[in-house]
Parts: sequence; structure tokens; C-alpha cells
Amino acid sequence: MPYIEEEGGRLNNFAREPQMYQAEAPNAAEKRNYVIFGVLSFLLLGGVIAVAVYASSVS
Repeated sequence: MPYIEEEGGRLNNFAREPQMYQAEAPNAAEKRNYVIFGVLSFLLLGGVIAVAVYASSVS
């Protein structure tokens, strides 16, 4: 653990830093999956809103 002694004799403990790496750009298959999941989530949200509207108008 990296300790640093400050003024007055106090010790300050710093966390270990994670290893850095560069992210890679998504390939064509990942982009396609993003679009599919986006459309599915949009349809799910639309269905939930439609059920809420229907349930609120039923007497």
C-alpha cells in the first residue's frame, strides 16, 4: 500500500490505481445487436405505456 506522510506526521493511504487500457470500437455484429436491443426496448416501453393508458381508462 502506498502511504504518504503529511505534515504533522499523519499517514495518508491511497488506493491502488487500476491498469488503464484503450477501448476498442464496436464491430458490425455489436452495432447490429445495439440496434436490435434498442428497438426491443422501445417496443417494450411502448407496450407498458399502452397497458397503463388502457388500465387508467377502464372503469
